[in-house]
Amino acid sequence: MKLAGLAALVLLLAGCAVDPFARSSDEGSATAIPTTVPDPTVFLEVTVWPNGTGDAVQAALQCDPPGGDHPRAETACAAVHTNATALQPVRADMACTQQYGGPERARVRGIVDGTDVSAELSRANGCEIARWDSLAPLLAIG
Repeated sequence: MKLAGLAALVLLLAGCAVDPFARSSDEGSATAIPTTVPDPTVFLEVTVWPNGTGDAVQAALQCDPPGGDHPRAETACAAVHTNATALQPVRADMACTQQYGGPERARVRGIVDGTDVSAELSRANGCEIARWDSLAPLLAIG
């Protein structure tokens, strides 16, 4: 009896391996469904205050393909794809070195990976400096 149950299980599992999206033999040969998804689209509006206040510089960035009026769209897109988590705020429980990196401030708003983004960046402490540096190509618009 155990052998019959094992044989039934093998047949059941073998049936699960059938590609439900393949064409039947009367439709021609089976066609594979693409399993990769293209890179998500990125649309960002970047505003940088080089002196912390006063006059701001702005640029729009689109990725996939790189474009917009950002002066370094390709490297900015690479920075966003590599460091998208830097667009999230620093965790409240994160210990950051108390060092000052300069007066620069930036705001980044838009969409990354289908998610709305609204980030405020500065160089006020070690954590903020690290975020800024990881997104430096995105913020280099002035």
